[in-house]
Amino acid sequence: MEVSIWIFLLLSVLKVAVVTVILLTAVAYTVLLERKVVGRIQNRWGPSRVGPFGLLQPLADGIKLFLKEDLIPESVYRPLFILAPIIALSCALMSISMIPFGPDVHYKGVQLFQISDVNIGLLILLGITSVGVYGIALSGWSSNNKYSLLGALRASAQVISYELALGLSLVGVVLRSQSLRLRDIVDVQSTHGMASWNIFGGLQIIGFFVYLTAAYAETNRTPFDLPEAESELTAGYHTEYSSMKFAMFFMAEYANMITVGCVATLLFLGGWSSPFGHLLPDFGGPIVQAILPIFWFVAKVFFFLFLYIWVRGTLPRFRYDQLMSFGWKFLVPVAILNIIATSLWLAFRAS
Repeated sequence: MEVSIWIFLLLSVLKVAVVTVILLTAVAYTVLLERKVVGRIQNRWGPSRVGPFGLLQPLADGIKLFLKEDLIPESVYRPLFILAPIIALSCALMSISMIPFGPDVHYKGVQLFQISDVNIGLLILLGITSVGVYGIALSGWSSNNKYSLLGALRASAQVISYELALGLSLVGVVLRSQSLRLRDIVDVQSTHGMASWNIFGGLQIIGFFVYLTAAYAETNRTPFDLPEAESELTAGYHTEYSSMKFAMFFMAEYANMITVGCVATLLFLGGWSSPFGHLLPDFGGPIVQAILPIFWFVAKVFFFLFLYIWVRGTLPRFRYDQLMSFGWKFLVPVAILNIIATSLWLAFRAS
């Protein structure tokens, strides 16, 4: 019994380490992808000097940020000034622990493709991401800077406003799957390929677009990047930050983008299930059958990241009053109507 506990602990620690390394690498190369794609949209090259095709640019950026002098202004409230980026990054990293990346495969009693399989995983995920705004709010207040404080106030109001629409957009998915466990939600969508996905077969296409719009606002991305609007607030809530503290905010933003893509994939696009369902016969050996679901999952998340970047290179920034009225007067009512329509459809189908 003692040996099995040690094996369980060893495999769990190894799993956490592997997921963390993969996530941070994905964050670094998402930044490169964004710079490359936005460069192409604006008819320029993007990074191309460091390594072949600029592939080592994230490494160069990381070294630069790590070696830069860490400046802390005299007037800041130091404890919270230092704690704020830690809270932001910790919440961004913790939220990935709820995400299942592949099928239900166990080795010596340990779930291989998920760090923590909880039956209310969706609620915990929403709770962790909600706490992340404290990092932004505290960074703005502790900086003792008007630009930082305005950015933090904007971010807090924006996250609270759009979090309501985001949560309501997921209720239709929960009603259909009758579960808050992320694996159960994927299993409901895995029978007939794309026809079973919530966005199509579950009639949750409105909920999907409400979620997508609210997620852009939650992660402070264009066209909802008012908390760090360069033309108005210099750099918003991280104006006074430099070196690794600035990098931690940067990493938190991109880690949250990846988490949003993972959640959208799980709840609306069938997770790791094939878009062809059971139409394609099984091919290859057991290794191919184990890797293929991971491929589908990564491909869908990559699609969301590309969409994030495409929107950034295409749409202009909202005015702040437009942003707030859009959230409260349009997204929230549409999300509520989606819940009512889904409930009526499920009741009619059950009768």
